Amino acid sequence: MKASLLLCCAAFGASAFAQPGLTIYNGRFAVVRDSVPLELKEGENIVRYFGATSSLDPSTVILRDPSGKVQLSIREQNYQNDPVNQLTLLDRYEGQTLSFLVRDQKGERLTEGKVIRSGYVPGGAPLDPVVEVEGKIMFELPGKPLFPAVKDDSVLLKPLLNWKIQSSGPASLEAELAYLTSGLEWSASYNLVLPQEGELADMNGWVTIQNRSGKQFENAQIKLMAGDVRRIERRPQPVHQKAMMMRAAAMASDAEVEEKTFDDYHLYTIQRPATLRDQETKQIEFTRASAVPTKRVYTFDPAPGLHFFGQTVLDRDWNAGIPALRKIATALEFTNSEAARLGVPLPGGNVRVYRKDGAQLEFVGEDSIEHTPRNEVVRLNLGNAFDLTGDRKRTDFSVDQTRRSMEERFEIRLNNRGNKPAEIRVVEHLVRAANWSLSDKSHEFRKLDSNTIEFNVLVAPERDAVVTYTVRYTW
Repeated sequence: MKASLLLCCAAFGASAFAQPGLTIYNGRFAVVRDSVPLELKEGENIVRYFGATSSLDPSTVILRDPSGKVQLSIREQNYQNDPVNQLTLLDRYEGQTLSFLVRDQKGERLTEGKVIRSGYVPGGAPLDPVVEVEGKIMFELPGKPLFPAVKDDSVLLKPLLNWKIQSSGPASLEAELAYLTSGLEWSASYNLVLPQEGELADMNGWVTIQNRSGKQFENAQIKLMAGDVRRIERRPQPVHQKAMMMRAAAMASDAEVEEKTFDDYHLYTIQRPATLRDQETKQIEFTRASAVPTKRVYTFDPAPGLHFFGQTVLDRDWNAGIPALRKIATALEFTNSEAARLGVPLPGGNVRVYRKDGAQLEFVGEDSIEHTPRNEVVRLNLGNAFDLTGDRKRTDFSVDQTRRSMEERFEIRLNNRGNKPAEIRVVEHLVRAANWSLSDKSHEFRKLDSNTIEFNVLVAPERDAVVTYTVRYTW
């Protein structure tokens, strides 16, 4: 189954006029799109937009006419991000007298107190506030502070984008706002369920979206970009920088999830608008397939750390690779193809594998996959087999310095104490010299690379199997 703003001193709030859009990338950033209605008069216009994210990158902001009919001449842009809270607002009233709402056994009452110290420390842990009440000093707030009403923009409740736009004449348009922001990320995860008997698996994939941007997106059209999109690292901005400015002459610029190729990446579009609240984690299923053919793979690699680095054989440890590991790794393989009831690009993520035990599911392993295109083989390493072990020993070794040659002979014993036959891949690393040949081999082998070979051995239940070979090196 294939898976399927203020103009002339009037302000606009975020997402008040059109459906916002989000494209979230693997690299923990996103493109945010919104619309900004503009009623421009001739001359300079002040346009203000409340409700951008608190982690917006001001250098990436684009405000344009999507129809291309109006070229917006932006003379100045300011981004202010210092949303107020009780501590920072208290800091603004240091040295002044405030009213405090006191609740105690007598009920509610008001008391006056002079704020000697707010306790706010930019970039550090807050201190105890100091308040003078009736001629006495308190190292705490006497009650809930009551602040005067906000009369201007010196107090921000939301991040603010502020533009000065020069217009040659009156114009009315629905401008598009776009910018890059951090604080949004997504990841993929998968559940693979095997039946009690057999290897035909059911699989479903989920996308997990996290919003830590400081903004809520109402009924947003959400897209997810899979791929390694490069961004230049930027130095982090000071935490308490209250405004950033950028000047320019002009700026121009039925499945739940549908997938398509986009440039060199893959784009997944969530079909229904979704509300993404700040500090929320949302999960959406994006693929489902049943009866996916899988194959159990056992691998015995007794000396996985051996590699050929090009040194001469005389520089190498004669005892390299001895003693060896005894565990046999177990893995699950399937092909991401339409024939296997998949055939969709799979974003990288964790895959959890379960097997049915009657009506229950038991967890049997977990692995992560990279971004996987169509028709690629997926291999999940699940751990080590309990009933399968291996033993490798060298049975002969000789060196002929005159003929510049060396011979080694190995015996590899595979033990199957289970009740089912097991096909085991035995991996051997021939690393003593670049030139080698095999003789007296008990099984046929496959060459994986210039210094690695593999034997495929079928071991019957409650039986052992033995692989022997002799390798001759020359240099």
